[in-house]
Amino acid sequence: MSYINAESVLPKEIIEMIQKYVDGEPLYIPRKSENKKSWGEKNGTRVNLKKRNHDIYNHFLNGVSVSELSRKFYLSEKSIRRIIRQEKLFQT
Repeated sequence: MSYINAESVLPKEIIEMIQKYVDGEPLYIPRKSENKKSWGEKNGTRVNLKKRNHDIYNHFLNGVSVSELSRKFYLSEKSIRRIIRQEKLFQT
């Protein structure tokens, strides 16, 4: 995780006030709640997993066995069954 030097973005008075509490230590400033992103939203993981799960379900509907899907997608058979079950619910 990279950081921004406080001296380049904050007024000197604010830096001095912060230094009273944490002098020279790394400090995390959380995002405003309205700017927070849900898991996988920023880097595309959520979209990629959704597409993968949809692909798994389509392969299953086309006759590919759970064990074949497990090998192809490097997942356990239990995970493949869970994905199929969830995708089936979304389709109805």
